[in-house]
Amino acid sequence: MKVLAIEKEVPGTKPEDFISHLKAEATRVWELYQSGHIRELYFRQEKNEAVLILECADSDEAQQLLGSLPLVQEGLISFEVIPLIPYPGFERLFEK
Repeated sequence: MKVLAIEKEVPGTKPEDFISHLKAEATRVWELYQSGHIRELYFRQEKNEAVLILECADSDEAQQLLGSLPLVQEGLISFEVIPLIPYPGFERLFEK
């Protein structure tokens, strides 16, 4: 299942709160990318918040994997997790 995960910074955090955790965060993201769980990874244009496309069994697995990120463990960020399904609209093209 594809899952969209949108990062949200926890209110009250400051940029310097993140600095000591960024290398560990990048390492864990790389591990999840290499394992095939993170399929795509972007930053929003208007702010430094990540948008991820994950491949997981379900949204619970996505939450578990995202919970393994150091910035989540440190309480600096959280994620909105949105399970995705294939777009069904093309079926209309082939109705008889």
